[in-house]
Amino acid sequence: MCKLVLGSGSPRRRRLMGEAGYVFEVVAPEAEEVMDATDPAGTVARNAAAKHDVCRALRPNAAVLAADTLVWFDGRLVGKPRDEDEAAAFLRDFSGRPQTVFTAVAFSRPGEARPRLRIEASVVRFRPLSEERIAEYVRLVKPLDRAGAYDVDEHGDMLVEEIVGSFTNVVGLPMEVVRELLGEDWK
Repeated sequence: MCKLVLGSGSPRRRRLMGEAGYVFEVVAPEAEEVMDATDPAGTVARNAAAKHDVCRALRPNAAVLAADTLVWFDGRLVGKPRDEDEAAAFLRDFSGRPQTVFTAVAFSRPGEARPRLRIEASVVRFRPLSEERIAEYVRLVKPLDRAGAYDVDEHGDMLVEEIVGSFTNVVGLPMEVVRELLGEDWK
């Protein structure tokens, strides 16, 4: 069987794949990403496909799994914050309100012309947040490498009231989709 490549620099994606028992190589692809707030599902699909294509060119004889995650909130796409001030601003905006986390997963085996794409959407409802809670969360988590400036796995209970849909999607990789695409191969 061929190798499996995880096309992602995300430590959370690596952890989820490892916890699920998959054996893989990590390649962090340098791909140009698009941001289209009018089409959040299309945005993550295009970005996941672009990451996939970079990995496919680097590892033509491997199976490739790549993903892209974005937060869609109030008609705009929210990526990773530039700094702690922007992280706090994101959390302030989210306070007491819902948002949708979109992740696209792109997968192909060697020789397949195009990757299979799956998109998962989960709704996250935030608790009302005080300025003190926001400052404490940013200090504890240092959320600069996370879409939306939060991580449900790391003190997420400080922020999140409810998740409707896949919890692992909100972490950054919907494992239900991964299991559907990979099955028991690479375990």
